Amino acid sequence: MFLIRHAETSAPNIFHGAESDIGLSPWGERQSRMLADHLATSGAEAVYCSGMSRAIATATPIAEALGLTPVVVPELHERRIGPLSGQGREEGWGVYEESKRRWIAGDLEFTHPGGESFAAMGRRVLPIFADLQARHPNGRFIVVVHGIVIRVALLGLLPGHTPADFDRIAIDFASINELVHDEDGWRAEALNVVVAPSPARPVA
Repeated sequence: MFLIRHAETSAPNIFHGAESDIGLSPWGERQSRMLADHLATSGAEAVYCSGMSRAIATATPIAEALGLTPVVVPELHERRIGPLSGQGREEGWGVYEESKRRWIAGDLEFTHPGGESFAAMGRRVLPIFADLQARHPNGRFIVVVHGIVIRVALLGLLPGHTPADFDRIAIDFASINELVHDEDGWRAEALNVVVAPSPARPVA
């Protein structure tokens, strides 16, 4: 499985949760094409993405390079963040940091008012990854989603990883995480491989 974060958004220093259906920046559009070139010979037999514009815009060139059409899975949307959506990095970072701190400490149901907890995200997305693996037992598929969704997935799927490792996993725009599944479960072949580095730092 190639688990990919969408390319750079048109406002990369703003928090964009499930409430914000923002598109890609011009650089993000270029990143998506570079991802497509990189993955054109991957042998992937399917491309999945969330229903959010930034994920669809990233997944579409990748799918086209493979002769496929992206399959939208609406439940893979970004974390619901309520009033944090639309806030700038400096303005909203403290709220986000408090959630991370509590999750790392093991309080996985914690969230700010209007936000989605780590545990709730896990209940939402981990069954989807189990279903996709069952559909594609050879593991040759691509999933284009969002930063925190990827962290929740990696920490839930990879042996030896727990929510305490949240801050140890970097998820840059347009980054690729390559996972392989065998009788022992998932293992990481590569994490956060950036084909086209973005000049903007992701906020989450």
